Amino acid sequence: MGTYNLPRSVKGEGRILFIFTGKSLIYAVLAGGVGLIFYAILSMLNLRMIGIGITVFFALIGFIIGTFKVPDISKLEFTKKTGGENIDDIIKRAIKFKTKGKKIYVYREEKEND
Repeated sequence: MGTYNLPRSVKGEGRILFIFTGKSLIYAVLAGGVGLIFYAILSMLNLRMIGIGITVFFALIGFIIGTFKVPDISKLEFTKKTGGENIDDIIKRAIKFKTKGKKIYVYREEKEND
């Protein structure tokens, strides 16, 4: 008898704690670190619960940036151009655009007329 390879779904095997990918975990930890700064300031004012809430909020924002993609909504011009791309890639591109003096270089191939 011969052996056969059965395809199996490997989606999600690269995840940590079922919901975090490596990239989303890094973004959540970095954003949570920013939230910890607010926690430290608010704990000095005896507002620890608000500080914890802000830290969790920042970590959630980091998770969303690292995980989700921009939806493709045809009525919005911004999402027509960026629909389906990762949010963090768009943020990186916007930062590069601002730091490079608001210049974009577009390379087009010219078609030969036969």
